[in-house]
Amino acid sequence: MAYDEIRPGSALAARLDAELRHAHPRTVLEAAYETFGDKLALVSSFGAESAVLLDLAAKVSPDIPVLFLDTGMLFGQTLDYRKNLAARLGLTDVRDLRPAYQDLATADPQAKLWQTDTDACCHVRKVLPLDRALEGFSAWITGRKRFHGGDRMSLPVVETTEDHVKFNPLANWTKADLDAYMVEHDLPAHPLVEQGFASIGCWPCTQPVEDGDDVRAGRWKGLDKTECGIHLARAPGAVANVGGDI
Repeated sequence: MAYDEIRPGSALAARLDAELRHAHPRTVLEAAYETFGDKLALVSSFGAESAVLLDLAAKVSPDIPVLFLDTGMLFGQTLDYRKNLAARLGLTDVRDLRPAYQDLATADPQAKLWQTDTDACCHVRKVLPLDRALEGFSAWITGRKRFHGGDRMSLPVVETTEDHVKFNPLANWTKADLDAYMVEHDLPAHPLVEQGFASIGCWPCTQPVEDGDDVRAGRWKGLDKTECGIHLARAPGAVANVGGDI
């Protein structure tokens, strides 16, 4: 079925989820690529667990566009890791998405918004750039897993959003599965992992985790916040305004 036959909320995503819910991640990626071709993108943070999905995707096709949200507040180690890992895996189309100058000038001219409103900061630096980039695609791939907890515990392998079909190939995998794959394929770890960072985002809102903590416990620690917003529902077909509801 061609990608232009896909409609948000169509039966295709439900059928694919039923067929792929117990499939190996590579099988999920192959099905996604066969269905959507050049209208498929992979969104990656090049974080603590990103190497596994990127390696699997590169084995399916190194030409799958990889969208990387460079918020302007990432750790230097993440930027180095993004460059080195992309080269090692032979990824040919990694796109650095940055916040628009006008958005920053309007909402965060002093780069201190994270101190007072983390939701608004994520909205300007992550949600808006990704929404704009995804306008050219019909489907995208995420690295979310159920073992991360919270709303992700019920994560399907294939789902629909307002304007896209979304694939979560690693939904079923555990931390042990990821670690085993890293070792088997000799993949390099993010440099901050050995310092206790289990989930890595922007430097102001990311901390190491304590033994026994959830994987994402170091993200927005102490706040009632577990997601940056890119996986939250928004109005169909709309790229939200900076001053809009977040």
